[in-house]
Amino acid sequence: MSQIIPTAEPFFFPGRGENARIGCLVQHGFTGTPKEMRWLGEYLNGRGYTVCGMRLAGHATQPEDMIRSRWRDWLASVEDGYHLLRSSCEQIFLLGLSMGGVLSLVAASGLPVYPDGEGRGIRGVVAMSTPYELPDDWRLRHIKIFSKIRAYMPKSDTPGAGWFGDAWKQHVAYPANPVRSIGELNELLGVMRAALPQIRVPVLLISSRDDHYIVENSMEMIYADLTTPHKERIWIEGSGHVITEEPKKEFVFEKVAEFIARLAANHP
Repeated sequence: MSQIIPTAEPFFFPGRGENARIGCLVQHGFTGTPKEMRWLGEYLNGRGYTVCGMRLAGHATQPEDMIRSRWRDWLASVEDGYHLLRSSCEQIFLLGLSMGGVLSLVAASGLPVYPDGEGRGIRGVVAMSTPYELPDDWRLRHIKIFSKIRAYMPKSDTPGAGWFGDAWKQHVAYPANPVRSIGELNELLGVMRAALPQIRVPVLLISSRDDHYIVENSMEMIYADLTTPHKERIWIEGSGHVITEEPKKEFVFEKVAEFIARLAANHP
């Protein structure tokens, strides 16, 4: 019997034609599943790109698995996806939502940049709805101790709160936030902030002005810390946090595809 929640499985879509050697690693967020990136993956694959949607360690099974995982395990999942794509693709784009965006930025600071000695590597990053930091909370300073007292923090009691449209009805994620994992996310965000000046590839940031799930102006703070000369940011409205599933998703997909096509066409 599969341990993975039905419809939340990882996916791999082989590319076609000239774009088949361009790989897109699409990465989901904290407590989420590959499903929240599947529509984006299908959209990009429709343009011929090879697409891989990884399942982060401890996700899409049961919350207890997430508690046992650490941020280094999540980063290792992204690196696994990179190496899977690297076996058949030359230019690789890291595309992440929320914590997936954090992981994509961290990975881009350490993985080979295209073209490396073998003519392969990271070509660009798209970070969507990506937090810069967690809201200031005294409990973060004692999170490991607090997690022994309380294992989970509940999410909103109102179904669909913060969402636009009815996409939340098909969304798959853990129903509560593991407290120990919140501490891991906080550590990971510190790693990301330190990594931002080290990123050398082009970066596209996309966030919604109606996203009240992450710290306000996170995108602006990430943008300011990036030192790569090739950085862009796009604000949207009419969507909440999960912009890959909400009403403006087609606009987001188009902007992501334009970013990839432009860079892929101008490769060295």
